[in-house]
Amino acid sequence: MSLIRRIAALTALLVLAGPLSLMFGADKTQTLTGTLSDAMCGVHHMMGDPAKCTRECVKEGAAYSLVVNNKVYTLSGKTDGLDALAGQKATVTGVQQGDKFEVKTVVAAK
Repeated sequence: MSLIRRIAALTALLVLAGPLSLMFGADKTQTLTGTLSDAMCGVHHMMGDPAKCTRECVKEGAAYSLVVNNKVYTLSGKTDGLDALAGQKATVTGVQQGDKFEVKTVVAAK
C-alpha cells in the first residue's frame, strides 16, 4: 500500500473514531449536587435574593444552571419544575458534556 493510501486510510479511521467515541462515551449518567441558579448570574446574583434572581433571569430567557464549587453548569433537558428549587441545593442526574448538563432528574438535596 502506498504512503498516500496509508495516510488516507488512517485519516478516515481517525475521522470516524472521534464521533463514535463521543457517541458511546456520552451516555455516562452522572449525579451532581449544587445550588440551582441561572446561567446569566451563575455564582453571584445581581438582585440579592438567589431564588428571586434566578426566577427573574429565567423568566427573561436565561437557562437554569447548577453551581458546584463555583463551577457553573448550564442545564437543559428536563428542566420543568426547577422554579420551585431556585436558589436551593439540588441533586441533578444526567449527562455532562463540558459546561452543559442534560438533565434526567432533579430532586432537592438532602
